[in-house]
Amino acid sequence: MKAFIKAWKGVCGAKVGATLVVPQGKTFLLNTLEFEGPCRAKRIHFQLGGTLIAPETTSWGNGGDWINFRSVDNLILDGGGKIDGRGSNWWEPCKKTSTFALKFHNCNGLRLKGLTHLDSPKRHIAINGCKDVVVSDLLIKAPEDSPNTDGIDISDSSKVLIQDSTIKTGDDCVAINGGSSFINVIGVNCGPGHGISIGSLGDGGAYDTVEEVHVKNCRLSNTQNGVRIKTFQGASGYARKISFEHIFFNNVDNPIIINQFYQDKGKLRSYGLFGKATAIKVSDVTYSDIRGTSASDRAINLNCDDTVGCTNIVMKNIAIKASAEAPKIYGFCNNAHGTALHVNPKVACLSQRPWMI
Repeated sequence: MKAFIKAWKGVCGAKVGATLVVPQGKTFLLNTLEFEGPCRAKRIHFQLGGTLIAPETTSWGNGGDWINFRSVDNLILDGGGKIDGRGSNWWEPCKKTSTFALKFHNCNGLRLKGLTHLDSPKRHIAINGCKDVVVSDLLIKAPEDSPNTDGIDISDSSKVLIQDSTIKTGDDCVAINGGSSFINVIGVNCGPGHGISIGSLGDGGAYDTVEEVHVKNCRLSNTQNGVRIKTFQGASGYARKISFEHIFFNNVDNPIIINQFYQDKGKLRSYGLFGKATAIKVSDVTYSDIRGTSASDRAINLNCDDTVGCTNIVMKNIAIKASAEAPKIYGFCNNAHGTALHVNPKVACLSQRPWMI
C-alpha cells in the first residue's frame, strides 16, 4: 500500500511523462486507494502486469470505492493484468452500497485497455465526469446471480468509446447514465447480464439528459434485456439521437425495450399524479439491422409515457425469431410514434413505410 502511494507521488510529480509498473506474476492486496491529480506529468502510463486483489472483508466499502483515479489527465492503464474485487462476501446477503471496484473521475484523455476485471463487490468500472475516453479489449466477469455488478457505468461524460470487450456480469454490461453525450459502444460481447442500457434516468424526479449514443456491432447472449432505454416517472429531461445498429441476440429476454415506467426493485415508490404529469422525453431513436432470437414472448416493447410518449422511433430491417423458450413472439407499444420497415415482429403503432431506405 505504502509502495503504491510512494510510486504514485513520483510519477504524478514527474516533469515529463512517467510510467508506474506493477510486475507480471506479482499479486498485491490493496485497501481503498486514491490516485489523485492533477499531476505535473503530462502523461502517466500505469502498466498493470500483475494482479490487484481487494480485502475479502466488506468493511472497507461504506459507500466508497476501492481504486479511484481522480483528476488525472492523459492516463494510460493497461498491461494485461487483473483487478480482482473478491466480491462474493458482498453478494449474500446483498449489501446495499454503490461501491465501484475501479472509478475514474474527471480523467480526460483516459485510455483503459487489455485488463481483466473480476468479481467486483458491486459495479466494476465507473467513468464519471470524463472526456475523450477509449476503453478497449477488456474482459469483465462476475457470476450471473451477483447483484448490481454492472460492467461499465458512464455518467456526466462525453466522447467515450467502449470497444472490443467481453462483459459477463449480474447486471448491465454497459449503462449510460445522465449527463452523457457522444458515447459509442462498438464490438461488445454481452452476456450473461442485463444487457446494454441507457439509464436508468430521472431517479427521484431528477432532470437527466443523454444524447448522441450509438451502439453498433454488438452481440448479446442469454441476457435479461437486450438494448434498453429505462426512465423513471416524475422526472424531466431527454434521451435523444440514439442508435442501435448491427445487433445480434441469442436467446435474449426483452431484446428491444423502452421502459418509461422503470422502478428500481430496491426502492419501489408510487409517483401518483406527479408521475403522470412529467417524464423524460425519448426521441430520435433508430434500430437498424437487428437479428436473433428472443427468450420472451414480448420481443419488442416500446412502453412509453402516457403523456409525453416517444417520438421519431425508426425501425428498419429487424428480424427477431422465437427461441425454444418463447414459442410465439409479438411487439408491443404504448404511445410510441415513428416508422417501421421490414420489422418482425410487427409493432402496430409505428407507421409501415415501404419506401424508406
